[in-house]
Amino acid sequence: MRTRLSMVTAALVLVAACAGDSGPASFKAQDAGAVPGGPGAGQGYALGRSASAADIAAWDHDVAGTGEGLPAGRGTVAEGEALYAAQCASCHGATGEGMPPAYPALVSRSPNGEFTFATDPKAVKAIGNYWSHAPSLFDYIKRAMPLTAPGSLSDDQVYALTAYLLAVNTVIPRTATLDAAALRAVKMPAADRFVPDDRKGGPEVK
Repeated sequence: MRTRLSMVTAALVLVAACAGDSGPASFKAQDAGAVPGGPGAGQGYALGRSASAADIAAWDHDVAGTGEGLPAGRGTVAEGEALYAAQCASCHGATGEGMPPAYPALVSRSPNGEFTFATDPKAVKAIGNYWSHAPSLFDYIKRAMPLTAPGSLSDDQVYALTAYLLAVNTVIPRTATLDAAALRAVKMPAADRFVPDDRKGGPEVK
């Protein structure tokens, strides 16, 4: 309880200090350690630890929607099906149907290729009908899945899972094998429904 009260006190002091400024202050100008109850000016709270080289390596990858950044490796739909059953079905369902409200459906394909999301708010958004670029599916799985151990899958395993999910959404055949070149060549059914975000940011607050 004392720790929680100290954190609340520190937050109130920081808000009060900012409110009394004649102009906006940058976040870097605030010294969290100097507030009452803190460890002292220029000191940290000794929370967490420095990221190790292994920690960084697990997250140090970027795959663009164009496929730029895809690593070497390969995986088949059959391999992905086995991995899905072991790693994904407990949350997303045996056939990708999802487990609402926490875990979304992964499989859905609009009849006749219809794209009804602007007029039907109840339409299910999934890989087969609401995903713009196939390589970004690889990127998401690599970064975020499985939920209990994100970043733990090998590149071959991610290719396999990507292949399986694309196959069950009838985007690629079940006999397909995916590698970087093959994944770049996949066109998602809804690809033409998306446009680049051309919004401009506002002025930087200093």
